[in-house]
Amino acid sequence: MLLSVLGMGLLIGMQHALEADHVAAVSSVVSRKRSLRSISLHGAVWGIGHTLTLLLVAGTCILLRTQLDTGLAQRLELAVGFMLLCLGANVLWRLWRDRVHFGSHRHRDGTLHMHAHSHRQDRERTHARSPHDHDHPEGIPWRTLLVGTMHGMAGSAALVVVAASSIESPLVGIAYVLLFGLGSIVGMALLTAVIAVPLTWTAGSLTVANSALQACIGLVTIGVGLTVISDSWRALFGA
Repeated sequence: MLLSVLGMGLLIGMQHALEADHVAAVSSVVSRKRSLRSISLHGAVWGIGHTLTLLLVAGTCILLRTQLDTGLAQRLELAVGFMLLCLGANVLWRLWRDRVHFGSHRHRDGTLHMHAHSHRQDRERTHARSPHDHDHPEGIPWRTLLVGTMHGMAGSAALVVVAASSIESPLVGIAYVLLFGLGSIVGMALLTAVIAVPLTWTAGSLTVANSALQACIGLVTIGVGLTVISDSWRALFGA
């Protein structure tokens, strides 16, 4: 019985990572990344931030033998909705900032050659000419960690706290949350690895396709954010 409960926590955690608001948030964060390793790292870090918040809140509820206030959970969900709006808008703003232009030139043999150009390419060339040019290690993706932390108490994650705090043994309750968190880390890392395929494939040379993909990510993130805000607002205020 104990193993089945803990195993269920792991599986539910993996499924939890696939919720639309989670996918939208992480996709918007990694939309400019170009390597499978970097994108998967961001997915795992999101899961870590998500787990830290769950452990903090669930541990408090378990020790105090109390339940999470549903009104607080809904307000946190509302905050997540606004966060998604900001993330999606940021993706679209960066696209506008690095907007792609199309040009053409004709070779001596009469062949017309089309090419794409963006302001980002100008900045990259300027930086490459700098005597201080060097590679910058990415370090800890703090923004992704913050996004995961925000998600830690939104949506169905609040139900995990309820389930963990209702388990008779505090140790088993904490273990349940830990396995749920592990499942969310693994699930999001795998999901972002899948997301990385089209992003990395189009980042090198298919400038237009990559920009279109990023635009879709930004618009979908905004759409999910508006949906979350609408649902949370109705739950809180009934309007």
